[in-house]
Amino acid sequence: MTLSDPLILTASLIAVAFVGLSKGGFGGAFGLLGVPIMALFIPPLQAAALLLPIYLLMDAVSLWTWRGQWDKHILWQMVPAGLIGIFIGWLTASIVSDAAVRLLVGLVALGFVVMTVIKARYKTADKARTGNPLSAGFWGLLSGFTSFVAHAGGPTFQIHVMPMRLSPSLYTGTSVVFFAFMNASKIIPYYALGQFGLYNVSALLPMLPVAVIATLTGAFIVKRMDANKFYPFMYSMVGIVSIKLIYDGMSAL
Repeated sequence: MTLSDPLILTASLIAVAFVGLSKGGFGGAFGLLGVPIMALFIPPLQAAALLLPIYLLMDAVSLWTWRGQWDKHILWQMVPAGLIGIFIGWLTASIVSDAAVRLLVGLVALGFVVMTVIKARYKTADKARTGNPLSAGFWGLLSGFTSFVAHAGGPTFQIHVMPMRLSPSLYTGTSVVFFAFMNASKIIPYYALGQFGLYNVSALLPMLPVAVIATLTGAFIVKRMDANKFYPFMYSMVGIVSIKLIYDGMSAL
């Protein structure tokens, strides 16, 4: 596959721009649009494989942009569990339904947002602590698994981390490092599943500058948001993502 078709090229550039904004920290809902937009023209798994090298480039840009701004304690708890989740996703790729996983993640994420809104309404919300290894392990594993199987690891990561009310920069930097590990760990499984083809090399080139610019733009916006605006925005994004996942899951079942 090449991007010689102007329609496919345009869709790919739009998809990369949305994902780049998300990678920069500006709302996970944008990142969820990448694969579906490209999947309008090519098979979804090929779209995901095509975007993975772009994800890695954006991860590198984000790691440099948010360097030193992450919570090491959260990462020590969640990254190993996430890598186990990636491995389980690899082992079960042929038997696990992408649609069922998307539906389940969407329902859990929507429940998380609804409960958060209810607690805020009745002023019963408590700031979560970072030292809960069982929660970190559970949600970290699910995030790795759903990232591999359904490319929807964001909501399960957010369920554990967002209630901690980290500063926007610290939250974004922690998310960037976690998903950089997750995306890098997908290279061997994707290759083993035969999803990388020669088309990727030529198809990547037009996307590179868009990926970098969009990622830096997302970071630029987040660095100028205070927590009182950042978290309502992020909870709104999780709500949008959950509805999109539920819709996609139910449509495909």
